Amino acid sequence: MRVWQIVGEGGIDALEPAERPSPAPGPGQVGIRVRANSINYRDLSTVRAPAQRGFAFPRVPNSDGAGDVTAVGPGVSGIAEGDRVAGCFFQDWAAGGISAAAMASALGGALDGMLAEEVVLDARGVVPVPAHLDYAEAATLPCAALTAWNALVDKGGLKAGDTVLLLGTGGVSIFALQFCVLIGARAIVTSKSDDKLGRARNMGAWRTINYARTPDWAAAARELTGGDGVDHVVEVGGGGTLAQSIEAVRIGGHIAMIGVLTQGTVDPTPILRKSIRLDGIYVGSRAMFLDMNAAIEAGGLNPAIDRRFAFADAREAYRCMEAAGHFGKIVIEF
Repeated sequence: MRVWQIVGEGGIDALEPAERPSPAPGPGQVGIRVRANSINYRDLSTVRAPAQRGFAFPRVPNSDGAGDVTAVGPGVSGIAEGDRVAGCFFQDWAAGGISAAAMASALGGALDGMLAEEVVLDARGVVPVPAHLDYAEAATLPCAALTAWNALVDKGGLKAGDTVLLLGTGGVSIFALQFCVLIGARAIVTSKSDDKLGRARNMGAWRTINYARTPDWAAAARELTGGDGVDHVVEVGGGGTLAQSIEAVRIGGHIAMIGVLTQGTVDPTPILRKSIRLDGIYVGSRAMFLDMNAAIEAGGLNPAIDRRFAFADAREAYRCMEAAGHFGKIVIEF
């Protein structure tokens, strides 16, 4: 079977195609014919700086994938050949709070990932995909969608009428926008691109802010909320944005800090004075994934896919992610 694998330092150029034997599932495992992957910023950072992850080469990247169950190992129940499934980002996080064991079970990092024609996963590390989604759409869910769901619904307690500030138009932010629309919350979206802001409004964004023309976007967000501030911020902006997110959120509000994107020095004083709750969000559990998929299916939500690449063009897909011009998700189809 064909795979792409990281063979050393060197960034995207060190991502190489290879042939590996087809794997067979053991006890408690399932074999999957992968049909699509999606790329996250975390996957790009892994390819760029694999030594920081501390794994041995070669390593198959990409946490997110969906496909068909082709074989079921001994002791597996509730899953059959032909089932359409997506892999869980963490193979060992069924429910409850995150743990060290869960963090050590991430696909495309601690474990080989999904950029392969065939994979074997733990039967407890897959979920059925919503029936109305194709494989590419289903492949966008395990990391970006679940991160947004955890940030706003599981940790944030999002409810109808809440106001949410979303930074940018990457995968997590666009899924967060879609969940806001689904639940009846008001989303404020920031971007430096008027075209992307227009697309966000077409998807249901309540208000938009061009941060290139309005560098004090925190003040603009407060003005849009009558001076009170927003209820939630999905903080994925990168260096220098957290201070404005703290300024933009209301007293007693909630900031979800996502992945490795949120950086910069934090002054704790305004956090204390405003009684802000900050949550570090690292994807989510299988139980959250099942809850999210139920909401996606009930609401008929379709993920926003910016571009689709062929399996042979995986490097080009990574370069597209590196260029950071996408709106929503970048997908590799097999």
